[in-house]
Amino acid sequence: MKKHFYITTPIYYVNDKPHIGHAYTTILADVLSRYNRQSQGDTFFLTGLDEHGQKVQEAASKLGVEPKKHCDTMAPRFTSLWEKLHISNDDFIRTTEERHKKVVKEILQIVMDNGDIYEAEYEGLYSVSEERFITEKEADSGAFRDIKKLKEKNYFFKMSAYQEQLIKHINSNPNFIQPNHRKNEILGFLKKPLNDLCISRPKSRLNWGIELPFDDKYVTYVWFDALINYITAAGYSSDKNLFQSLWPASYHLIGKDILTTHAVYWPTMLMSAGIELPKSIFAHGWWLMGDSKMSKSLGNIINPMDLIDNYGVDPVRYYLMREMVVGQDANFTFDSFMQRYNSDLANDFGNLLSRVTTLIHKNYAGEIPDPGELSEQELSIKSKSEELNILVKKLIGDMKINEAIEEIMQFIRNVNKYMEKNAPWKMVKEDKENAGRVLYTAGEALRIGAVLLSPVMPNRTLILLDALSSEKYSYHWGGLSIGAKLKKHSPLFPRLK
Repeated sequence: MKKHFYITTPIYYVNDKPHIGHAYTTILADVLSRYNRQSQGDTFFLTGLDEHGQKVQEAASKLGVEPKKHCDTMAPRFTSLWEKLHISNDDFIRTTEERHKKVVKEILQIVMDNGDIYEAEYEGLYSVSEERFITEKEADSGAFRDIKKLKEKNYFFKMSAYQEQLIKHINSNPNFIQPNHRKNEILGFLKKPLNDLCISRPKSRLNWGIELPFDDKYVTYVWFDALINYITAAGYSSDKNLFQSLWPASYHLIGKDILTTHAVYWPTMLMSAGIELPKSIFAHGWWLMGDSKMSKSLGNIINPMDLIDNYGVDPVRYYLMREMVVGQDANFTFDSFMQRYNSDLANDFGNLLSRVTTLIHKNYAGEIPDPGELSEQELSIKSKSEELNILVKKLIGDMKINEAIEEIMQFIRNVNKYMEKNAPWKMVKEDKENAGRVLYTAGEALRIGAVLLSPVMPNRTLILLDALSSEKYSYHWGGLSIGAKLKKHSPLFPRLK
């Protein structure tokens, strides 16, 4: 059976207000999905919401509503943003869905039957904000809020039993945790004995969760529940053919702050359940303002909705993909955003389209001219477009999205230089045939650049391709049809002031 490219975002916490970090991860997944749909076809893109746990229960209680109603009210904040960002996800899962509850209970029962769950009394420190037990060292670090002492019976997952197996898997599969420094971080973490994982909460203090199938006095720990979303949506136990085509996932895209849950909790859970591990867990960095992580307390959170309203969705998508090296932190500034927009999009990309179409409308009755026989100049551009296609494919496969974008833009800049050198606006007065060849070449190169950039900017590139009456998604030279009538268009990227 042919395998799909299966990519997931983190399962976002329903109480969060979507910010630039949420937008970045989801756009990144969208770009990779769109590129793979164009290049290889079968693709499945999942995102969704984590809706259980103590914080949700407490938030609902303060509002005087049932937790599910609270979640139903909060969920549209994410779905509305994804719609506004033109996210092309194939599924949107909520952990309160019956399909998910069913799978969580099945996995819990399998792990229990395999002898990997036991009941024990635990006494220690509990972080309400993180909804988990913590060590004395973690408490002293100052990274945890709302810490209190708890003594209670709970169920534990024998995570420690899979420590050596996990280490072996990481070492045998270099791409399992990416980038490399995150892999080393997890291997460093695994040098110390791994504690077993408390996977239950007594209903006496928390009833908003999925009930344990083997003890109705307890609900499932929110992370054990949430992580399972990746196989629920893939058809585990509900659609055998779908699951075989999707699993293992190609990429789990996550923020670096949830690396341990995904790179330790999740694979050990899968090992116990006898399910193959995902191919790659990729942890990206944070968006910073100045030198600080964006946070509510600092008041430096960027609202992606405001950015889109002010500048348009495609420029926002372009900036976020171009500015961050995937896996490292990046600094958001409005100055750098404006510079990227005006330099890359308005001057290089949009201006080239305007030049080409204006000259064709004025001198060729708005019809794509015949290039005739290509000279050495044009053949060189054609050759570079073919090389660019191969290079971009490799860079995206290596998760070097920003480098892929820069290579495309450098190609566009070189086409602008070709236009400057040949000056078809002057040439057309004396040699209309050769001027037509220059304009066809520049237009075709621009078309290929637009196709390659379309996963990043699906809307403005579509306008460009439509304006050129061209083949939408062909990477091969010759997509402009000689004699095709150009369509009128407004400025693609009006300069920002």
